[in-house]
Amino acid sequence: MLWGKKKRRAQARQRPFPPAWLAVLERRVPYYACLSIPEQLALQGHIQVFLSEKNFEGCGGLELSDEILVTVAGYACILILNQDTDYYPRLDTVLVYPTAFVMETTLDGFGELEVHGEEIHSGEAWQQGVVILAWEDIEHGGQREHPGFNVIVHEFAHQLDMENGEGDGFPLLVDTELRKRWPEVFRREYNLLVDNVDSGRATLLDPYGAESPAEFFAVVTEAFFGLPVEMARAHPELYTLLSRFYEQNPADKIRRLREPTQDG
Repeated sequence: MLWGKKKRRAQARQRPFPPAWLAVLERRVPYYACLSIPEQLALQGHIQVFLSEKNFEGCGGLELSDEILVTVAGYACILILNQDTDYYPRLDTVLVYPTAFVMETTLDGFGELEVHGEEIHSGEAWQQGVVILAWEDIEHGGQREHPGFNVIVHEFAHQLDMENGEGDGFPLLVDTELRKRWPEVFRREYNLLVDNVDSGRATLLDPYGAESPAEFFAVVTEAFFGLPVEMARAHPELYTLLSRFYEQNPADKIRRLREPTQDG
């Protein structure tokens, strides 16, 4: 990392965290309450760096606010909380729409014929340095009623996945043992989800993860942070894999938070 960038980031982390931002974190990002004090302070520093380096644009008439900026940055930085991070180096801009947005699609047709259409999206992550989000779906959990849905976590998981090339469910793995274990566990769990979805069986994981290995990685990341206790119970090997990758154990944090105090 260049010395100038390192210095700017250190200065950003040291700036006082605005009380209004803290109120947003406590209200909008429930996982923040599960963190230790040092982790909370580290997350605040990451948010300061993230917001100083990434360009945010409100689209479709949406006016950006601290509520939007801190909520998006908070969840994005939770994913990289304990990592030696370069803050999503491929990402330049975050576009936020007021509601789900329409994307043009091109499907394979017959022979040389192409079929054009439109799809409604809650979020998109592009290799070209853009994440697109729908604020309404952030506020209300999206149109899909699957537990644990979090469009910010989903799209920023895609960004992590694409740091070493195209999104394929195999993010940059610096841990040697993790690189050995990842293909076996990941492929087995992905195939299990595909089989469950094809058979119509209920799953803890969002069925959308059966679309591709890239979507599977994004979906299991949502479950890891949004339904960690349930995921650790239902998919222990996959949970352990993600815990090692993210260097966090949210299930343990939530269990401790739920434990009654000695005074209680």
